[in-house]
Amino acid sequence: MSDHDREIWAGVLSHLRSEHPSICRHWFDDLVPLGVHDGAFGVRADSHIRRDYIIKNALDAFNDAMGTLTGQLIPVRFLAPREPWGKGEEDRPLRSDREDDRAARPAAPGPQHAADPTPPAPPQLAHVASERERLGGPDALPINPDYAFEHFVKGNNNQLAYAAARAVAENPGNAYNPLFVYGDVGLGKTHLLQAICLSLMVTHPNIRMLYISCDGFLTRFISAVQSGRMSEFRHFFRDVDLLVIDDIQFLANRDRTQEEFFHTFNALYQAKKQIVLSSDAPPDEIPDLEARLVSRFNWGLVTDVKKPGFETRVEILKRKAVMRGQTMPDDVAAEIATHFDSNIRELEGAITRLQIVAAVKKEPVSLALAREALAGILPQIEEKPPTIDAIIESVSDYFQIKRTDILGKRKLRSIARPRQIAMYLARQTTSLSFEEIGIHFGGRDHTTVMHAVARVKELRGVDAEVDHAIDSIASKLSSTVS
Repeated sequence: MSDHDREIWAGVLSHLRSEHPSICRHWFDDLVPLGVHDGAFGVRADSHIRRDYIIKNALDAFNDAMGTLTGQLIPVRFLAPREPWGKGEEDRPLRSDREDDRAARPAAPGPQHAADPTPPAPPQLAHVASERERLGGPDALPINPDYAFEHFVKGNNNQLAYAAARAVAENPGNAYNPLFVYGDVGLGKTHLLQAICLSLMVTHPNIRMLYISCDGFLTRFISAVQSGRMSEFRHFFRDVDLLVIDDIQFLANRDRTQEEFFHTFNALYQAKKQIVLSSDAPPDEIPDLEARLVSRFNWGLVTDVKKPGFETRVEILKRKAVMRGQTMPDDVAAEIATHFDSNIRELEGAITRLQIVAAVKKEPVSLALAREALAGILPQIEEKPPTIDAIIESVSDYFQIKRTDILGKRKLRSIARPRQIAMYLARQTTSLSFEEIGIHFGGRDHTTVMHAVARVKELRGVDAEVDHAIDSIASKLSSTVS
């Protein structure tokens, strides 16, 4: 490859970071340019998963960048590690590294050769999500290379689910079978499911896996029934080493489909094949799900993922920014994490918006830029004042005293001052009257609250310890409410 081609490729990456920041990933630097051949610019990825990800999510952007840099319509062609590129090889069928490995041995039975119950499709070359996508159809679930275990941020909200997923990836069929992960939308269930697949593709390169949505299972079942190809359908789903189904709750209220999945589950379980399922609710709470399926889903481990806490949200933001090749200062991450606390997809949306604004303005990411970029979103978020209980708890934690001391009658300075600060914060951050605040603080008279608030106001700007205490407690309270 010529130096000119290398310069073009460097320009393409620079153009992408400037004009298409949201699709950039840190591993784009690992892509290897191969130069121009047969009218196309070849680029090799270090795995077929990454190649497929780019083709699905970023191909148009790469072609746009190449056209801008060269002034010509030169398409970018992405290749996996052992796909051919060069003179004399362009007519050979494209084969991935894993396909080349299989060429020297008899093909294993299983879904690789299962016919699609829908219209006939070319034989499957590798039974993994990225290869299944080539079959087309609404049930195809490609794997995102960003969803590896090393990119998953652990916190109190997901520790058990993460540990269980790692155990399954290290010992499929024996650790937890089935593994059932449930939780609300956007909390990391799909990340864990795909991380299992990605890990096993590395440690067990010959594993036969099927990663599909419940809707995909339903679609294939209906098509198989209508076309009289149930034998092929069962071969497709049961001759695997790993079956991963997302959103299994959609089996609810579908008697015939539940019956078929029941037998599929039994066949795999009895053969010690790993089953991984996700849902928005635990098995016992999925409506209209047969009792025998509920029972089987509970055979292994049922674990949940919850909303991430403030510290976890900050770490998620910083980790995802790095994956996109973006620097995320601590104060910016804290600002975003304070206002977006429902799910991880909200955090990703905030990062995307910030990246675009930073690229347009050609400015580094800063707290001021973040506030400007998110100005159109933040006002739509309803700010909820902290509760009296939250204020008392935060003051108790800061001063290392008991809640009962704040609510009690003791007048020691070490207790009276924190009590006054708690009353002051209650008056400043809530809409409660002096009388209502007094009721919350052990039934005190409203004049006591008025005196406490007035006293703290006098100390503000004069007593550094009081200022530091109020600022620290107020900051903690703002990060725990939305």
